[in-house]
Amino acid sequence: GIDGFSLALLEDYGEQLDETAKGYLGRVRAGCLRMGELIDDMLQLSRLSRGEIRRQEVDLSGMAGEIAEELRRGAPERRVAFEITPGIRVFGDAILLRAVLDNLLGNAWKFTAKIEEARITFGRKEEGGKDLFFVRDNGAGFDMAYADKLFGAFQRLHSLQEFAGTGIGLATVQRIIHRHGGTIRAEGEVGQGATFYFSV
Repeated sequence: GIDGFSLALLEDYGEQLDETAKGYLGRVRAGCLRMGELIDDMLQLSRLSRGEIRRQEVDLSGMAGEIAEELRRGAPERRVAFEITPGIRVFGDAILLRAVLDNLLGNAWKFTAKIEEARITFGRKEEGGKDLFFVRDNGAGFDMAYADKLFGAFQRLHSLQEFAGTGIGLATVQRIIHRHGGTIRAEGEVGQGATFYFSV
């Protein structure tokens, strides 16, 4: 495809290209990579929206702990305190709920990248007689005036230069939660972090 031909141009004719031309090819290749990520995310959103839900008991606390360890292994130089409430179990689809926690905890990790003493919490609280689960961080946060845009596909409240991403993740999370008959909402403040509350 386009990326392959761009790479071939760089490899076969790189010596004949000036720095401006090489820069243009680099931008073409970066655009191809981003398009590939976007297509992959859209396919995942589509798959997660249609498959059958296989309900079973799911240990969300254990799952959150595994994800926290994976994130730490990926960037061992970061100082992030994870607080995970033990014993949180629900009845739902383990694969889909893993995608929810991967996304919410991954976002918390991403949006605390510029915080020296980052904190990420996974917990539970009761509201209106129902269990609500939450992921909270002390990262970049967001303006509540735009809270309704968070769960739309391709919606981004931060620039790509600030934080990577395709803008599909929270749309996927919302769809999974709704398929479980649950709800999801977010609260945040710019520079003060964000909390995502969900039920299943």
